[in-house]
Amino acid sequence: MIDLKIAVDAMGGDNAPQSVVAGVEHARDEFKDIDFLLFGVENEIRKFLKDETRITIIHTDEMIVMNDEPVKAIRRKKNSSMVLAAKAVKNQEADAVFSCGNTGALLAAGLLIVGRIKGISRPGLLSTLPVIGGNNNEAFNLLDSGANAENKAEHLYQYAILGKYYAQNVRKIENPRIGLLNNGTEAHKGSKVTQETYKLLSNDPDINFVGNVESSSILNNVADVVVADGFTGNAVLKAIEGTASSIMHLMKDMFLNSGVKGKIGALLLKSSLMELKEKMNQSQYGGAVLLGVKAPVVKAHGSSDGLAVYYTLKQIHTMIDEEMIPDFVDYFSQHHVSAKIEK
Repeated sequence: MIDLKIAVDAMGGDNAPQSVVAGVEHARDEFKDIDFLLFGVENEIRKFLKDETRITIIHTDEMIVMNDEPVKAIRRKKNSSMVLAAKAVKNQEADAVFSCGNTGALLAAGLLIVGRIKGISRPGLLSTLPVIGGNNNEAFNLLDSGANAENKAEHLYQYAILGKYYAQNVRKIENPRIGLLNNGTEAHKGSKVTQETYKLLSNDPDINFVGNVESSSILNNVADVVVADGFTGNAVLKAIEGTASSIMHLMKDMFLNSGVKGKIGALLLKSSLMELKEKMNQSQYGGAVLLGVKAPVVKAHGSSDGLAVYYTLKQIHTMIDEEMIPDFVDYFSQHHVSAKIEK
């Protein structure tokens, strides 16, 4: 019996629909309780579809591309694969929406179509990133990683609550450590917003606040959830991704251009280098989640291959199976969470 349904924008991303179909079939074969709704150009999807079991194709030849202006695209391209996938969630025909496409457009679809949870001022984008070392924790969550360029202290406070809930219910961390991204660890450091946020988090006994954390240390397992405004969070996210990619390319070039000794060294270190590459592979942790909307809205990287799509669908399965969003809606409606900033 099928219990869960995921609406998939099959045309989003650099490698769509091939990588999307490959990831969907991988997830379909592993999780017997999921039915997939694939929105996109039917004949393009069928080129790569091997087995239609528990997969339904909803044809549309309209799509949102990467250079489309997000809000305008959502409003004007009403028959695009992304918009139709989001509407399927709004109409309760699916439990979650997934896309590798235009990030801004998906965020707009989440807000304008799926809808914001009552009590959440500004939904934030949560990304999962690797840590170097650590005790049983292989990653940390960064929130907001790009949904909002500017934030107030109340928004950052709510991000801490959203991040805590995700870490507890999806990553199964009993009492996640919450850190505030800042330009120093001292309580008085940072802008007015971060100083106000520091006070709010410090005064909440339900939050395991570990204080300010610097960008130079967040990969060292200093916190399970790192809270930031969207502009700073996105800059940090891209800096980490770019540095990891550059280091791997630098090491490859170094070994290849170091003659026989370099090639021998690369051969001897091959297994260790592969472990490092896998450790720094962000896709294994799933996609970025728009937290604060009424259903899971999840974005994978535009260059995702089939395996990365599978990991993200696995992540969505966990979110739905754990009933994270309904539980969180109940939590917010019961507690009326809001921040009171001391003037």
